[in-house]
Amino acid sequence: MEVRAKKALGQHFLTDLSIAQRIAEALIVPCPGIETAHDAENPMPALEVGPGMGVLTQYVLQRPEVDLRMVEIDTESVDYLLVHFPQVNGKLIEADFLKLKLETFFPGQFCVIGNFPYNISSQIFFKVLDYKEQVPQVVCMIQKEVAERIAEKPGTKTYGILSVLLQAWYDIEYLFTVGEGAFNPPPKVKSAVIRLVRNQRTSLGCDEALFKTVVKTGFNQRRKTLRNSLKPLIRAKADREGWNEEQLAEFTTDPVFELRPERLSVEDFISLTLKLA
Repeated sequence: MEVRAKKALGQHFLTDLSIAQRIAEALIVPCPGIETAHDAENPMPALEVGPGMGVLTQYVLQRPEVDLRMVEIDTESVDYLLVHFPQVNGKLIEADFLKLKLETFFPGQFCVIGNFPYNISSQIFFKVLDYKEQVPQVVCMIQKEVAERIAEKPGTKTYGILSVLLQAWYDIEYLFTVGEGAFNPPPKVKSAVIRLVRNQRTSLGCDEALFKTVVKTGFNQRRKTLRNSLKPLIRAKADREGWNEEQLAEFTTDPVFELRPERLSVEDFISLTLKLA
């Protein structure tokens, strides 16, 4: 019994067992910065997103210090897993990860691992950010280009929205590159494995919703200076403050508005958010 890869689900099944084992071993237990010292006696809860035919699953299950659950949307994959890995019975959630209320299954902290479907990898990361207080660590394989973007530092063309939003809350490590031949069917791009570990930040010190808006608005027109791309937010600030045109012009003389968004660090975006609040 084999599972047919479905293009609509972005499925590319990992077939290289050595890669699967390396991904499983990349999950750090106990997780850095977490008070609970997880071990075989007190295993760390973890959720695998999109286990498919269980190539990665089998190696994570071999780690007694990890208490693994899986979420899979594909009925065919669910049937395969239940037949070939009977130990997942009761631990396999048949659902869409993006729609799942994770607190229902994990009242406390849990780590996330998986070979993420490339067509929804960004959405998975946004969901992780929604649960950042519960998710201290993520180990995943994604498209190489996306991995580089997430791990990138300010000042480069690949630095973008996900770079800033994830780096605000996680330390990100690019672990290794995976070639197209490790999958069936082979994707048209290379892949990469990265690890995200929650940093020590407990608050941005600014309005978090506005911070996201500033980052997204800035990068949505990344070739423009922030003075132009953030015009709606600057105008909204002026209206709230009751500024005249002269006061508005004075406000935008700040040198930060001459920059393009890729020049700003997380801290710079926090300062900019405070300025626009």
